[in-house]
Amino acid sequence: MSSALLRPGKYVAIDCEMVGTGPQGRLSELARCSVVNYEGDVIYDKYVQPELPIVDYRTRWSGITKQHMKSAIPFKAAQAEILKILKDKIVVGHAIHNDFQALKYFHPKDRTRDTSRIPILNQRAGLPSRANVSLKSLARHLLQKKIQVGCKGHSSVEDAQTAMELYRLVEVQWETELARSLPPRPPSPITDPTADSNQYMDDRYWPTDLMTSSL
Repeated sequence: MSSALLRPGKYVAIDCEMVGTGPQGRLSELARCSVVNYEGDVIYDKYVQPELPIVDYRTRWSGITKQHMKSAIPFKAAQAEILKILKDKIVVGHAIHNDFQALKYFHPKDRTRDTSRIPILNQRAGLPSRANVSLKSLARHLLQKKIQVGCKGHSSVEDAQTAMELYRLVEVQWETELARSLPPRPPSPITDPTADSNQYMDDRYWPTDLMTSSL
């Protein structure tokens, strides 16, 4: 059974929408953040007031308007709330480095699942395994779902839910491959491994791919 099915509370998916600040609105700052749980239920969805004045709402893509900023909370407050949710979680997202950048945060790599960087999703969709495929395209090919349509911009809730759906689609295979690629555990600091050469035959001291290739 997959680890997520045993501990679904450990998994969340995130998506952020950004607006343009700074000279010519070229800086990207957080304006909305949505977080959903393993089942796709919304556990956080708030508009965020950037630290610099907004120059470009980027409504066509972000879905953000001046009206939304009336209910927005300050960036620092949002950041604290969101990071509290992400703490100790496995976080799913699409091109998730952009979301973490907007949050001015780095999540541990081993607890991050980026659906834009997983060849098995592309392969299932019949696309080149190393291609950079959009969330919209993966949703259409694999979930028969249309997202990011119309002129009102993206919905960060819908995008987070879609990323989680994609993750769950290949979850067992993805987690199995990740487990295989983990480096072997180092010898226990209490025991001197040179004292007993038989310990070197213990499978935990050998890379998994070496073991499987010799079978």
